[in-house]
Amino acid sequence: MKNINVSSPLLPSFEEFMELSKIAWDNKWLTNNGELHKRLEDELCDYLDVKYISLFSNGTLALITALQALNLKGEVITTPYTFTATANSVLWNNLKPVFVDIDPITMNLDYAEVEKAITKYTSAILPVHVYGEPCNNEKLNQIAERHGLKLIYDAAHAFNVRVNEESILNWGDCSILSFHATKTYSTIEGGAVVCNSLELKNKIDQLKNFGFESVESLPEVGINAKLNEIQCAFGLASLKVIDQSILKRKELSSYYADKLIDSEFLSLPIKRNDVQYNYSYFPVFVSGGLEKRDEVLKRLQNNGVIARKYFYPLVSDFEGFAKSRKLNLKNAEDISNSILCLPLHSELNFSDIDYIINVMEES
Repeated sequence: MKNINVSSPLLPSFEEFMELSKIAWDNKWLTNNGELHKRLEDELCDYLDVKYISLFSNGTLALITALQALNLKGEVITTPYTFTATANSVLWNNLKPVFVDIDPITMNLDYAEVEKAITKYTSAILPVHVYGEPCNNEKLNQIAERHGLKLIYDAAHAFNVRVNEESILNWGDCSILSFHATKTYSTIEGGAVVCNSLELKNKIDQLKNFGFESVESLPEVGINAKLNEIQCAFGLASLKVIDQSILKRKELSSYYADKLIDSEFLSLPIKRNDVQYNYSYFPVFVSGGLEKRDEVLKRLQNNGVIARKYFYPLVSDFEGFAKSRKLNLKNAEDISNSILCLPLHSELNFSDIDYIINVMEES
């Protein structure tokens, strides 16, 4: 029996990682915005084609801090079809998440439902590029401008995703990245805020360093969310192998798709021709609803394959969000009950995929 995980961390050259780490070691500067931190911010800006980036110890703290920096009040409209960190960050800022339905094709926030949910208490829209599928920024941006709302993108799945060769990380007031070990690109743990405003970048940098403006000035209370030098070394080394890894993921995704084209009970999301994807996930829809999906999942587990129900249950169904406002979530509920994310990472090979599909197709 094989042992196949849903994800595997992208590991750079160990020698390259050690060589970069030695810079921090020799500098005797292990954290607090050292040489490697500055280099990684600069290299990520160049690689991603973005103006400003602020590194964080994880993506959740990046989102929490970005929401604080934007001085939001009241309600934030977001999706129930996401990892709980998205909505957690709203509550951490004493804001109220409002959950609206998703588009059944893209699985992203349905912009028409967003507009219906706006009240006098709404201060922001927080969409998620689910599985790296770009949201409808044109419509969401129009809605945000029309109602005077902030637009913050949770881009945890969307590292280097582009539309017509333009980075989607430049959309909205800011975008949030996750550099967790399970993501396409990683700093072991980590995250970032991407923005186009130097003023916002400076404020975010202050807030992630307890709120210090200078050693004698703390105008607003912040948090400690800095990324250390050793993790920056890992991130710098990983940038040298990320393109190769994404190419491998693309090849594996294409192989999956070709093998599943005639499946009687598995179907795939529709992909756009104008998008440069990062192939961070490989989601499939299992026809037959929740029971059939869970049956397939159990069969995989019994045969050494770890798949995931991303995202089941809906965040809006968790006890911690019982008091949150929820609109009709039919599409989100239907997709949550049928989705299955299959293993996809650069350590996978074609024979692994053949094995996975054979296990799923067993009657």
